[in-house]
Amino acid sequence: MPLFGAHMSIAGGFHKAPMAAAALDMESVQLFTHSPSQWAVKPVSPPESAAPDAMKWSAPSIPADAATLFQSALKDAKLKLPLAHDSYLINLASPDVTLYRKSIDAFTEELRRAETLGLSYLVMHPGAPTDQDEAAGLERVAAAFDAVHARCPKLQTMVLLETTAGQGCTLGHRFEHLAWILDHVKDPDRLGVCLDTCHVFAAGYPLFPIADYRKTFREFDKVVGVAQLKAFHVNDSLKPQGSRVDRHAHIGKGHIGLEAFHFLVNDRRFRKHPMILETPKEKVDGEEMDAVNLRTLREMVE
Repeated sequence: MPLFGAHMSIAGGFHKAPMAAAALDMESVQLFTHSPSQWAVKPVSPPESAAPDAMKWSAPSIPADAATLFQSALKDAKLKLPLAHDSYLINLASPDVTLYRKSIDAFTEELRRAETLGLSYLVMHPGAPTDQDEAAGLERVAAAFDAVHARCPKLQTMVLLETTAGQGCTLGHRFEHLAWILDHVKDPDRLGVCLDTCHVFAAGYPLFPIADYRKTFREFDKVVGVAQLKAFHVNDSLKPQGSRVDRHAHIGKGHIGLEAFHFLVNDRRFRKHPMILETPKEKVDGEEMDAVNLRTLREMVE
């Protein structure tokens, strides 16, 4: 069985996300480590068991046991390969020097926070070259990762480049974008890929019928390498294939439909990968849609 989970809120404390995941019998979980629409964040205090080096970059401006409590909640919930998603404000492809430097600083802090909390992965969007220069944007992203890695040489959390729908001038809607970044960073072993089903579909890659599903993943393997694929965001799409519009829908309630998700959850290559819902948070007939979507996915596993 894949590691099914969802993006959960940290309102009330980091530990609230794994507790909420446990209530729905999830196997993994994703969270923000702070508000994704704010630059300013409070550093996280390392858990008591952290190595001395961790103290060099984290100040105790929130309760010192926050990370320890979170990790305890993860253990109690038996959650595997937990993820964070970075701030929506960060743009490592920006041609604006001030925003670019600010984004590198902010992403460095994102990685440090994920490491402090003991998260396996940090998912991020590659960014948008607002000067419309795709090649220069890719170069800026690779250089930014090199800068971040130089600042955080010993951290274990892996950064996952997320596939994007291709709205505006965003990078990541072609597999070639991801491959270029992986090929041009100094430390590629610290990077992987998170594939969002809604995003790749909206970007133009077919996911059904089975022949097209296989064709898309053969192309991914040829261009990027399936070994680089570490996690999934499982979302249906409100918009049709090739729309390049990022609008998530509940599983089976969008243009992708159930067939593609049946292929994915039964693909033996991905049986141990996190598959994280980012579908709308709402109730239908009194039931949380996270529970409905998780049940739909689980019932398709053969």
